[in-house]
Amino acid sequence: MNKPLVLLLALAAASLAPAARAGGNLDCQLRYNLSGWSLIYKTASGNGTLQCSNGATMPVRIQLKGGGLTVGKSKITNGRGSFTGAVGINELLGTYASVGAHAGAVKSSNAQVMTKGDVSLALSGTGKGWDLGVDGTAFTISRR
Repeated sequence: MNKPLVLLLALAAASLAPAARAGGNLDCQLRYNLSGWSLIYKTASGNGTLQCSNGATMPVRIQLKGGGLTVGKSKITNGRGSFTGAVGINELLGTYASVGAHAGAVKSSNAQVMTKGDVSLALSGTGKGWDLGVDGTAFTISRR
């Protein structure tokens, strides 16, 4: 996917995200690896680590499930995510929702913004594989 389109999708998704609570100002990051496939149904799984500015860390498991008009296979290594609106690390666990369009071949980039109540998650990553489609996705983070 070309970088201007990725940036446009990320900005569009960010404008739909709810504003973070005034008290939810903990700076937290997600580092992850993820691999999966799609053919109408989309699935991927992986592992990662949450780390917050207050020193809290947590190993996590990631599950991605969705559906739509989509086909492909991909692997993301060294993906990164940034959270806004959280007051504690446990609040980052749960399922985030997003809708997006994507296309890529061989080496592809991805940027996406997802929400779960008042908490938003902005993801970015590069990987290998190919994909094409429009889909709705549930991105679930659970304790490992």
